[in-house]
Amino acid sequence: MTRHTSKVWSAAAAVALTFSGGFAMAAGHSDPYAPYAGTTLVVNFPAHPHYNAVMNVLPEFTEQTGIEVEVDQLQYLKMRERQTLELTKDEGDYDLIAYVVFSKADYVFADQLENLAKYFMNPKLADPNYDQADLIDGYVENIGVAGGQKGYLPGKLGSAFGIPFGSETSVLAYRKDIFEKHGIAAPETYDQLLDAACKIPEVEPGMGGMASRAASGHQASHAFLLHLAPLGGRVFDDSWNPIINNEAGVAAANALKTIVDCGPEGSTTFGPAEAAAAFKQGQAAMFMDSIAFAAGFEDPSQSKVAGKVGYALHPEGVRRGSQTGGFGIAIPKNAQNKEAAFLLMQWLTSKEGDLAVAMEGGNPSRFSTYQNAELNAKFPYSATFGEALKHADPDWRPIIPTWGKINADIGTTLSQVLTEDLDIQEALDGVAERARAVMDEAGYYTWQ
Repeated sequence: MTRHTSKVWSAAAAVALTFSGGFAMAAGHSDPYAPYAGTTLVVNFPAHPHYNAVMNVLPEFTEQTGIEVEVDQLQYLKMRERQTLELTKDEGDYDLIAYVVFSKADYVFADQLENLAKYFMNPKLADPNYDQADLIDGYVENIGVAGGQKGYLPGKLGSAFGIPFGSETSVLAYRKDIFEKHGIAAPETYDQLLDAACKIPEVEPGMGGMASRAASGHQASHAFLLHLAPLGGRVFDDSWNPIINNEAGVAAANALKTIVDCGPEGSTTFGPAEAAAAFKQGQAAMFMDSIAFAAGFEDPSQSKVAGKVGYALHPEGVRRGSQTGGFGIAIPKNAQNKEAAFLLMQWLTSKEGDLAVAMEGGNPSRFSTYQNAELNAKFPYSATFGEALKHADPDWRPIIPTWGKINADIGTTLSQVLTEDLDIQEALDGVAERARAVMDEAGYYTWQ
């Protein structure tokens, strides 16, 4: 684990974090952090651009509060494996964890995360200036809340178990120079997107149209779902009947196959990092995925396309419907320092903390951050990302305990479509049939 107590931090973070830990502490008021000074928190974060930005502001938390932080940073799938073991212990090593969104259902269902209500009800811990309303609705609904509609969306009986932090939506990045050279407009619809994807290789030999995830398993499933929602589809209807194989599902699979067929060499093996790398190296004219990659595209030390990239909303199909995903942070039920962990969680996700991390290249979780003039001057694409959030769909993928098995099946089956030309309707019919069996076994049809 890496211990982060250094006082070296960026000027941007220094400007943004000139606040009393989020608390309005007037003269004579007590320090809410004082009872926890000297505590060492152990946190588990992913190796991810957002959390790399977090590392630059963590030292200021220690300087302000006297609470030290040790970070165990892992690749996000390995992080999930470690957490799966860690959260089952009677006494865990982690005080605060980041979790990828599809882990929410598993952790809440297994009663492994703290309900945050009692912390926000505690006047000694809860910052009255935190401003929950400023948190981006779609992110909170997708990443933080469970117990409402469908079990994983808000509802009158839902509750928060985490706070979005490192949340993501999908946008389209495209080569402005290439599009202008050939008189191609930035795609606003799926028809325009698919047309451009296959036109680019014709007018720019050696360049793929769009770099996309497609590797067998989770990556191919993610890429398919990215198109399913805007094209009007869902994996299940409201009664948990699989509808992934309807007309919208077929259209989404066809869209993905078109994109991969017209994409850069090696596309069928791409995960998100490989697809982003292909775009950065000039091997593709478009990239449609998480906002998390934008900072890397604009970094001339690693990108050949820095300064040449335009950003647009996720194109419209039957409707707008960009993804919501990424990470949230939560307090494990078996954590040893829960109150101090809550103070760190609150500090990081406050208005000041969110802006400080964003200024280091992280992903904002607040409306006010996206509206900040200093941020938009430093990262001009932020304005487009803020606009995209109006169309973010918290239900673009089901977050249920059975999802891991179904997701894997979608991904391996779609990989066969992409690499072996398996008939799309036949493939999706098989997925639907197997998904129904999984849901039946788990009891989803008990009340029907």
